[in-house]
Amino acid sequence: MKSHRNFWIVTLLIWLFSTWIDRTWWHQFDGLPAWDQAEYLNSALEHGRALGILSGGEWEGWKALLDHSPKIPPLASFINGSVIAIAGEEPQQAAWSLSLWNGILLASVAGWGLYLSGEVLGILGVLLIAFAPALIAIRLNYLLEMPLTAVVTFSLWRLGCWWNSDQDSKKQWQQLFIASVACTSAILIKQSSLLVLLPCFTWVCAMSLRKNQAMILQLCAGISIVLLGILPWLRHNLITTLSGTNRAVIQSAVKEGDPTLFSIENWVWYPRLLPEQIGLVVFLIGCSGLVLWLLMKYRRQSRYKGINQVIDNQKGWQWLIFSLLAGFILTSISPNKDARYITPLLPPLLLLLARGWLQWGLWASNSFPLLSQRKLLLALLTGLTTIIPTTWNAHKSLLGTAHEGPLLEIINTIKNNDDNKEKRKTVIVVPSTPDLNQHNFSYYGRIKGGNLVGRQLGNSLDDIQPVLNQSQWVILAEGDQGSVRNSSRSLDKAIRNSQVFEELKQFPRQQGGSYSIWHRRHNKPTKNNFSTRFPVLARQLGEGIDGIEEVFREIAIQHMIDAHFGYQEKVQEIAIKRISNNPNDINSRWALALLAVLRNRASEAEIQFAVLEKLLPTNPWPSIYRSTMALAEWNPWKAASIADSAKQLHVNNAVLEGLGDLSGILGGGLWRLPAATNSIPRAITQFNTK
Repeated sequence: MKSHRNFWIVTLLIWLFSTWIDRTWWHQFDGLPAWDQAEYLNSALEHGRALGILSGGEWEGWKALLDHSPKIPPLASFINGSVIAIAGEEPQQAAWSLSLWNGILLASVAGWGLYLSGEVLGILGVLLIAFAPALIAIRLNYLLEMPLTAVVTFSLWRLGCWWNSDQDSKKQWQQLFIASVACTSAILIKQSSLLVLLPCFTWVCAMSLRKNQAMILQLCAGISIVLLGILPWLRHNLITTLSGTNRAVIQSAVKEGDPTLFSIENWVWYPRLLPEQIGLVVFLIGCSGLVLWLLMKYRRQSRYKGINQVIDNQKGWQWLIFSLLAGFILTSISPNKDARYITPLLPPLLLLLARGWLQWGLWASNSFPLLSQRKLLLALLTGLTTIIPTTWNAHKSLLGTAHEGPLLEIINTIKNNDDNKEKRKTVIVVPSTPDLNQHNFSYYGRIKGGNLVGRQLGNSLDDIQPVLNQSQWVILAEGDQGSVRNSSRSLDKAIRNSQVFEELKQFPRQQGGSYSIWHRRHNKPTKNNFSTRFPVLARQLGEGIDGIEEVFREIAIQHMIDAHFGYQEKVQEIAIKRISNNPNDINSRWALALLAVLRNRASEAEIQFAVLEKLLPTNPWPSIYRSTMALAEWNPWKAASIADSAKQLHVNNAVLEGLGDLSGILGGGLWRLPAATNSIPRAITQFNTK
């Protein structure tokens, strides 16, 4: 087998060159990360600490590690956190992880191009990827799109290699293992990878029924590998993952006014971005070259001179085009729209357009027989220089989005004005601007082993009194408040007029206005009795839906004021002590159950709810919660048994009936489907009417 040594050397050189350009950009970029970027930096920092490889953290066990990824899978944060441990914690240093992911992307495109049509296509594809404006943007933006795009591209390539493989059984199994691990990795980076991979999974499953038994066996093995890879995380964080996906996809789409599914605007939303995302020249020449390719195939002009001895992998191209179209359809169906959400489909698209570029080369070779292979390749590369201005503009425009502000000075001032510099502190950040928000405040407050965390309050008037009662440090803004609600202005006014806080210092902003630090006066002690109130609050869970809303409303505010959850250990200690003296202490049982729920320990919560079932035989809610916890532990049979038993005591309880039928169906009891069509809507109605 040909080694393609020079081919891989050229690919490596392109990666080194693009990395040099990126690092030069990062060297000049001294701006602050905005909301999303800082949030993902925080995630990498948290996972690095949880792995015990960054200062300020230690290994606390597998469950504690998974606690840090309640809504978004952890793989990218594991790897990014490891890079931070080596490269450093400043954003420019942490961005080395983006270069790593870019290397994986370019290597995947090179290998895929080689597989499809040979070395020239591979190099053309790598060049188009390296200089595409949209892909430059995600290389210079600390988001999940770069790792997502890299691993989805690798997954599609390897999955296609396995599916179209005609090698011996041993090599097919090797191809299967690589493809399965790649797909698992993509899902463990971000759930949206399924928008591209799920159609391919579905196609492979459907078509495998027409193939031999060995292929079906391999498919089952591959699915098992994927499930074994994602289930530990998904099982631990199922409820928060579902709620987070609903917020990020459906609620965000409604809030942002994205087009509806059946509108024309929805289906042209992403295609209209392509000339800007990949460059107009690349798009036009690539598309026209594809038309030429089809015409030449139609006319059966398949033999040319020079480099035209390209043997296309027909099955490989069919796979690429199918995955591209199917992924586009599913991504367009997704209600939430953003330019970066389509980036995982740009590499296969650019490979397809690279084939159009190559076809123009084949045409030129046929039309001008004296044009040698080397000259033709040089001509193609010269043509690609037309995308350099677009690439330069992409880098330049991103430099123009650099956010500058006094964030570091604010953090240092707070640290230097506190007697206990090692104390874990929560700072309320009322404004929300690109250069100062709760996320980038937390990141800079926690690097190098720090424990200064920012949280935003002001979304409700209910936030005002808890801040006045408990908070020590608050940051306000004079002038532009950023993306905040009107209630934030009420909180701002209350803090300034309360005489509880005093202004420590103001910091001017380049765009006008200033930020100010406010500290609690020494003669105004905090009124923090939350740990004492917690058991009474937890008991309100027994009141049902109204109680649930009140409990989590207060806890949400408390978790903003105390981001380190300092109250929880004290509550647990008191509750355990009281139960040791009186096992039937109802308030303490509710407190321990709620603590377990908040800590995402469903099995521990289920134990406490089981005790409360016996202590409160006339109250259906301990049984409802216990069944829900069993379901969260992926034990639908136990959940159904609990709900069905409780129905005997609490007749006509719609929630218990719905839980019993839902759990029974999830446990394989399909005979409960007719009853579920009535009971589940009734349970939902009961919740919605409260």
